Amino acid sequence: MKPLDGVKVIDLTHMLAGPYAGMVLADLGAEVVKIEPLGNGEMTRGLLKDDPNYSFKGFGAYFLTLNRNKKSVSIDLKSEEGLNVFYDLIKSADIVLNNFSAGVVKKLKIDFKNLEKINPKIITCSITGFGETGPHSSRPAYDQIVQAYSGGMSITGKDALSPTRAGIPIGDLGSGLYSVIGILSALYSKEKTQKGQHIDISLLDVQISLLTYMATMHTLSGINPEPIGNAHFVHVPYNSFTTKDGFVVIAVITDAFWKALKSVVNVDSLDDPKFDLSVDRLKNQEFIETELNKILSTQNSDYWINKLNEAKVPCAPINKFSEALSDEQVIHRNMMVDVSHPDGGTVKMPGNPVKMSYTNEDSYSPPPHLGKDTKEVLKIWSDYDEDKINKLIKDQVVGSIN
Repeated sequence: MKPLDGVKVIDLTHMLAGPYAGMVLADLGAEVVKIEPLGNGEMTRGLLKDDPNYSFKGFGAYFLTLNRNKKSVSIDLKSEEGLNVFYDLIKSADIVLNNFSAGVVKKLKIDFKNLEKINPKIITCSITGFGETGPHSSRPAYDQIVQAYSGGMSITGKDALSPTRAGIPIGDLGSGLYSVIGILSALYSKEKTQKGQHIDISLLDVQISLLTYMATMHTLSGINPEPIGNAHFVHVPYNSFTTKDGFVVIAVITDAFWKALKSVVNVDSLDDPKFDLSVDRLKNQEFIETELNKILSTQNSDYWINKLNEAKVPCAPINKFSEALSDEQVIHRNMMVDVSHPDGGTVKMPGNPVKMSYTNEDSYSPPPHLGKDTKEVLKIWSDYDEDKINKLIKDQVVGSIN
């Protein structure tokens, strides 16, 4: 049993933000039907599909990961008959998710105002770069655009002359997660009101929200923060340090942690009462970090991690993917899972981080071939008979591989 069993989602998304939201809903048990155009389907089907390193049996890493647990129905939404097929699916759906550019859903006549006439309980969610309202709503945007526009890049990197985007596409992924939050909130509201509603998610809005306390610090002070690499503007030592064979991160946020750290490194120059309080360590950050680098560079990372963990000092190695994805804690938490390919074989990818005590089923179906589920979904969701479906296929209104 999964928590969203019985919830029906129409997924009109492409690329990353929308497909990631749909993947999360599918992992949690929703029946997610991916609506794709005839021909080549959603654009990520083509990304990396022929790359020898990043594909498996014609599916690239994007499509393999983001479309597990989903079904595929192929419809020509630009035709009147195809639009009517889509409207029939809406009668059975709970949620419609898209990340088209602002205005596209209205042009296609699949916006909330049109769909609520068919199903007053429908929940729609649109993910756009700048939102569906405001002076910049029509501007295109991708992950790095909003990372830059939001101010996030201005605090990322080693210094003010080297603004850097986050290595993880936080603009897209953050928006996907906020979409799921909005959808689950709307589902809960519908339980009480019996009404659907529209959710307008902006990549820029999400990035502004994720500035959190740093944005408030700016409004209080008027100071524009600058990047400080891996250091912290309050806590010392809180940084990455060089070891004999790599790097470790140490995060001393209390004076008790500082005392424990001193017992591990045993450096006379640091065993001074003037460093006992965090406010004084901040004043001596350069000296403290230099002394720590000297001693930490004499031993391998594993040596220091073991010693620091024994002393309960917050620390971590800076793992490569190969190390992180094979870590015993990650494996224990079932965060690397084997997902089948529809043509056989399996691909290992990140699992579902939502661990629940009751509705806790953890299972994964393969990402679908284009149009694999067209017939099944039209029969079950829209009560179409075989003859009607075959005529729609013959007229190229819908596509099916069965």
